[in-house]
Amino acid sequence: MNNNLSYEYLCSLGNLILAWRNARKGKTHREDVVGFEENIEKNLVELHKELINLTYKPEPLTTFVLCDPKTRVISKSDFRDRVVHHALILVIGRIFEKTFIYDSCANQRYKGTLFAIKRFDLFIKKVTQNNSRHVFCLKADIKHYFQEVDHEILISVIRRKIDNEKIVWLIQQILANTVQMGGGGQTTSRDASWQLDLAILR
Repeated sequence: MNNNLSYEYLCSLGNLILAWRNARKGKTHREDVVGFEENIEKNLVELHKELINLTYKPEPLTTFVLCDPKTRVISKSDFRDRVVHHALILVIGRIFEKTFIYDSCANQRYKGTLFAIKRFDLFIKKVTQNNSRHVFCLKADIKHYFQEVDHEILISVIRRKIDNEKIVWLIQQILANTVQMGGGGQTTSRDASWQLDLAILR
């Protein structure tokens, strides 16, 4: 349990500025980023006030279909909310990263696709004895994980690590941001969940 986390620091303008810089990397020409930055000072101050006063509510998610090549329905958070996600991760990320195995690469600093490929190649050489025998590799995915993960269980796991009710409140605001899909289904923002759902339950 970590008792040294500061919600006030999470909400500080300094942390929000750093979070904004992280959120905009590689996305500076996107319409939502440009729109947010037209009034950057005003928008960051408003976020700061909403977070401090516990009045923050995420904007509605934008949903679209992506084919890469599998068809998937993706729900994307508004850029202002992605700034909040980064501000949160700057405070709690290290706590959960310490529990990951070394070969956990998704959304890990200094561990991108190239790192994963090199590690995979190393394991292949070890298992196949330098390609002298055949082996099998299992590629798997959890169907509808982001839609169906039990948030009550997730929050209970988070509480084991985080003893700060305001930070837990913010996480709940992010996880509760859902949109209704055709047919009565429901999906949770993948962007909001990238460090919360998948990472925390590893």
